[in-house]
Amino acid sequence: MKKIKKVVIAVLIVGSGMFFSSCTALQTAPYDQYSYQKSVEIKVEASRLMDKATLPYSDHLEEIESLSLEIEKIVAYEKNKPNNGITYTMWQILSDEEKNLLSGFFKRWKEKETLSGIFVTEAKAQVMEAMDLLIRYEGQKDKEAKEKLLDLIANN
Repeated sequence: MKKIKKVVIAVLIVGSGMFFSSCTALQTAPYDQYSYQKSVEIKVEASRLMDKATLPYSDHLEEIESLSLEIEKIVAYEKNKPNNGITYTMWQILSDEEKNLLSGFFKRWKEKETLSGIFVTEAKAQVMEAMDLLIRYEGQKDKEAKEKLLDLIANN
């Protein structure tokens, strides 16, 4: 009888451990003031800089490099936070020069030296929408914001 109790207790301990570890994988990182603030700062700076893309890239190299460094920092920061896969993935997309969002915009600007006003307007709208979704998710951490951000990630 004692042996059966020990087995039952062991099964319960292992089973509950597996249950709680699987729940942890589904968790969302808690609100983080730094992530929220840096996301807003990068959005504002990106918006301002994207407006200048009708002018020569070389005239704004220092500003672009400064923003690129800030993006690299936030990617590194987000990578190492627990339960933060969604935000980290979104920052990877924003920072990927092969994607059509923020770093992709700067790559195109560098290649072309100047961009048309129409292109800047359209590209900026897409980047700002993506940044708004990220900021909304960082600020609210609710189901709707999460689903919208996951949808954007799936389509990029």
